[in-house]
Amino acid sequence: MRRVVSVWFPTLPTDRLGRPEAKQGQGAALDPQRGRAPFDPVHFGGSGQRSDPLITAAGRVVTAVDAVAAGLGLRVGMKLAQAQALVPGLLLHDADPAGDAAELQRLAAWCLRYAPLAAADPPDGLWIDVTGSAHLHGGETRLLRDLLRQLASQGWAARAAVADTPAAAHAVARFGGGGVVPAGGDVMADLPIEALRLPADVLADLRLMGFERVGALAAAARAPLVRRFGAMLALRLDQAAGQMFEPIVPVVPPALIQARLAFVEPLLTAEAFCSVIVRLVDMVCGDLERAGLGARRLDLLFERVDGSVQAIRIGMARPGRDARHLGRMLNDRLERIDPGLGVEAMRLVVAAADALGFVQTASSLVAETPPDLAPLVDRLANRLGEGRVYRVAAVESDVPERSVRRVPALSRVTGGWPADLPRPVRLLNPPQPVEAMALLPDHPPIAFTWRRVRHRVRHADGPERIAGEWWKRDREWASVRDYFRVEDEDGRRFWLFRRGDGNDADTGDMRWFLHGVF
Repeated sequence: MRRVVSVWFPTLPTDRLGRPEAKQGQGAALDPQRGRAPFDPVHFGGSGQRSDPLITAAGRVVTAVDAVAAGLGLRVGMKLAQAQALVPGLLLHDADPAGDAAELQRLAAWCLRYAPLAAADPPDGLWIDVTGSAHLHGGETRLLRDLLRQLASQGWAARAAVADTPAAAHAVARFGGGGVVPAGGDVMADLPIEALRLPADVLADLRLMGFERVGALAAAARAPLVRRFGAMLALRLDQAAGQMFEPIVPVVPPALIQARLAFVEPLLTAEAFCSVIVRLVDMVCGDLERAGLGARRLDLLFERVDGSVQAIRIGMARPGRDARHLGRMLNDRLERIDPGLGVEAMRLVVAAADALGFVQTASSLVAETPPDLAPLVDRLANRLGEGRVYRVAAVESDVPERSVRRVPALSRVTGGWPADLPRPVRLLNPPQPVEAMALLPDHPPIAFTWRRVRHRVRHADGPERIAGEWWKRDREWASVRDYFRVEDEDGRRFWLFRRGDGNDADTGDMRWFLHGVF
């Protein structure tokens, strides 16, 4: 199922001109304390946001307004003289469509961090085809949240939506409030006809005919409408319904290391793709070696004969240029590619790279070399998702559930738990309640029931008393847990605790919990 993100920048021209980089590009002097060009006629409020209105104009007509100007009643299409009379001292810039288009291209290249297919959607948007890539960022909701947060930190006001088709994502981002549209969901019917990306004169005539919503227009007889308004109306309706494929032509920054092979006859089989991957990987790894770099992320683009592009992405836990390893990971993901009527060219792009010097692979001075786990971690992360492959590191905390944290799978871990206080190989989060029989106050349980299974305790060790961290939470001032390591008659080992010391009710309610298994 295809999934496409549409990003909308409602105030792109004014946001671009209001950023410090824009002023620096005009040759303004840098403020030595703030490291940016000072905005002499502009004032900033306590939140750090610009408080003076900013607009752009062309032909004595307002073409863009920022949020401050919109709050003062200015709008796109207003006569410039009227705007200046309404807001004296207005900060004005000439419209620069070429500059806006170049900025969209730069933003599209920046969005390659989220998926291998990203493109500009002039005049105020971006496309990102996240098919098969969203899980690498924790899912579509987290991807959108991180995307908007990153854009906001750079000074861009943006709204985004993800849907099955570019048309639906474009419409929801601009007219539906943004967000994640469930797969297979129909959201176009209730949106205004402006969501169809039709020319202004066509929209005006359609409204004169009484059409207000996309659903009503789609239900009308198609032939008379096409005769009057042309084939563009039918195309937009088919794209909105998902009946017509809308390709996204990705941006590929020329500065990136890449290799491309075109074919005399279109390729259709996985075996043919594998042979091409070997050649592309060898070409790219040679360029990486000459540049002293190692790949951290690779994008393989399949250019189909119908003009569409499909892509797969792999990521590495550490920089690498082992052609055999990279080729194997790319081959593992070929099942995601639909060649359609054939693939006429393939392009391999190094989307991210880090410095990597020459590595000695063998040495007579070393008797035994530890195994390199990077290839295994790479294959697992690309198949399961980067967030699902990790290792745990110790944290200075006595409370068990706070004493570990997730770290990257290949990171170095120092320190650990005291040898005389062993911890289970697996903690249950949250601890699961059990029914236990024990003598109070300090005796271990003689039996407990967990998940309707009764376990008779044969050996036990404890208690190990752990008090609450009162400096973090007030309610833990008096809390106490008594932990026991127990072994049942079948040799299974568990980590149980009783909440409370048995004397003071403020320390706990005396309930028993299973917190881990050894």
